[in-house]
Amino acid sequence: MTALPARHRWLLQLTDIPTASGSEHWVVGWVDRWLSRRPDLARRADSAGNLLLTIRGRKRRPPIVATAHLDHPAFVVTDTDGRDVYAEFRGGVMAPYFEKARVDLIDVEGSEHPATVVEYDQNTAMAKLRLDRTAPVEPKDIGRWRFPSRRLGISNGLLRAGACDDLAGVAAALTALDKARKDPALRHFAVLLTRAEEVGFVGAIAAAKLGTIPDRAKLLSIETSRSFADSPVGGGPIVRVGDRSTVFDSELTNRLTEVVRAAKIPHQRKLMDGGSCEATAFGAYGLSATGLCLPLGNYHNMVDIDGVVAGASPGKLGPEVVSLSDYDGLVKLMLAAAARLDTPNEGLTGRLDDLYDAQRHILRQP
Repeated sequence: MTALPARHRWLLQLTDIPTASGSEHWVVGWVDRWLSRRPDLARRADSAGNLLLTIRGRKRRPPIVATAHLDHPAFVVTDTDGRDVYAEFRGGVMAPYFEKARVDLIDVEGSEHPATVVEYDQNTAMAKLRLDRTAPVEPKDIGRWRFPSRRLGISNGLLRAGACDDLAGVAAALTALDKARKDPALRHFAVLLTRAEEVGFVGAIAAAKLGTIPDRAKLLSIETSRSFADSPVGGGPIVRVGDRSTVFDSELTNRLTEVVRAAKIPHQRKLMDGGSCEATAFGAYGLSATGLCLPLGNYHNMVDIDGVVAGASPGKLGPEVVSLSDYDGLVKLMLAAAARLDTPNEGLTGRLDDLYDAQRHILRQP
C-alpha cells in the first residue's frame, strides 16, 4: 500500500480525535506536538483558550488569518451512577438520531467505553446513557458516536471519519501553514484555532472581544459545510459567499474569487446556507471576514437529513465524508489567498467603468 502523504496523515489523525465544545484538550495536545517540531512557528493562547499560530520573522504585509474550530458535536459527562452516565450534548443534532444510539465514552486515559443512549431531552440537551459494563467514566469525559472501524478511513478518494467538522478544516489550515512557513513572502499567513463553535461561535466571539486577532487582518473562516445537490462532495472546495445568517464581506469575497480564478484552482462558489459559521461572528464585530469550506456528507453525522425531517426515514448516524481532492484544493486556495489577496487589483468598479466607457454611446438620445 502506498504511504499517505503527510497532509493526509494529519487529516486522518485529527478527524479521529475525540473533542467537544469546551473539551478540546485532546486536539490541542495533537497541535502542540505538531508545533514542537516546528520552532519557526509561534503559538499564543488567549484567555479563552483560542490558539493563534504565526510564522516567526518580519512581516511586510497585513495578516491573512485562516480560522478553524477545534470542536465537534459530542457529549460531555456531567454525572455518573454505576453504569448510568448523565451527559450534556453540545452541538446541533436532531432528536431522532439519539434513539438507542451507540456512543463511545472516553476516559481520562483515552480508553473507549461503549454505551447506549437511553434518554434524551432536546429542550435541555441532557442525555442518559448506559454503559455496556462498569467503567471509570467521570464528569468532563467526552462521549462521541460509535462507528465500527471498517466504516472509517480513506478509500476511493474519500475520507470517512467521526469528526470532519471542523477537524478537517484544522488539518487543512495547518497544512497550509506548514507550506507557508517555508516561503519568506508568506510570513504574514497565520492560523487561528477557536473553541466552542458548535454552541454558538463563543470562541470566535471571545477572539474578537479579546483582541486576539491581529490588526488589519483579513480572515478566512475554514469550515466543513453540509453539501447539497448543487454543492457536491468532490465538486471542489468552496468559496463561501455567506451562510444561513449573513453574507460575508463583499469586497473581500469578490477579491478572493478573483484570486482563485486567476490561479485556475478548481472550486465552487456557493452561499452554503445549511448552517452558520464563524465568519458571521467576525463580521458582526467589524472584522473583515469571508469563508472557504469543504462540502460535507452526513453533516454532524446525520444520515439523510431531508428524509428524517420529512418523517420518511429513521434517524441513522454515520461517519462524516469529505473528498481528498476537495481537501487538497482547499489548501491551495488558502495559499493562493495568502500570496495574492492583498495585491492591487482592478476590482469590479474598474471593470464596470471599462464597460461603461465602451458602451455608453448606446445611451445617447436619438
